[in-house]
Amino acid sequence: MKHTYKITGMTCNGCAASVADELSKIDGVQKIEVSLERAEAEITMSSHIPLNMFQSALPKKYTITEEGNFSPEMTMNSSEEKTKFQQLKPLFLIFLYLFGAGFLLNYQDWNLGEFMLDFMGLFYIVFSFFKLLDLKGFPESFRMYDPLAKVFLAYGWAYPFIELALGLLFLMRFQITAALIITIVILGITTIGVTRTLLDKKSIRCACLGTALQLPMTEATFIENFIMLVMAISMLVIQFI
Repeated sequence: MKHTYKITGMTCNGCAASVADELSKIDGVQKIEVSLERAEAEITMSSHIPLNMFQSALPKKYTITEEGNFSPEMTMNSSEEKTKFQQLKPLFLIFLYLFGAGFLLNYQDWNLGEFMLDFMGLFYIVFSFFKLLDLKGFPESFRMYDPLAKVFLAYGWAYPFIELALGLLFLMRFQITAALIITIVILGITTIGVTRTLLDKKSIRCACLGTALQLPMTEATFIENFIMLVMAISMLVIQFI
């Protein structure tokens, strides 16, 4: 069953992420999408959940009220996939641009290792930029699925700057080995969180591009991290050959 609720008290993307996080912890909640712009939460549940359970799960600053009627989720799979593609279009375009930029920087004297270093450097620079657009809201969104950010909130605040620093190290070809090891560690931790979220089949917002773009957590997020991990591991192996 799917139902739409009105949420009052949300003032930023961090608030929306916090509401989604708290409501997703309630037993029976299968999927939740929170919109700051519409001040709404669309919740899919296995069975009816009383409104007071939702309200008790939220901090006092938020108020949740019913809107509309319950209805079975009748959306066709093809429609859902099309919606996912449309939502993830910015992510796909960014990857296309990054691959294109990496190729153009190295096509005259092609070297796969140099291409991967440029790609990883540009990846970190671009992705950190989007996170820094809403530095206040990013940590709350990030901690919804990153295991380390859930324990240490300060890690969520520092993460965009860590990405920026790693991007500069790769592009400047400085301390590459250390940058590769850090990449494997932090993306490995994030990938564990992404995998858990996908296995739990919970619909939350991906913070890979910060909160400026509303991206759903899907298999594409896992693939994005996987590509970077493969590149980092490959380059680390090359470093020691």
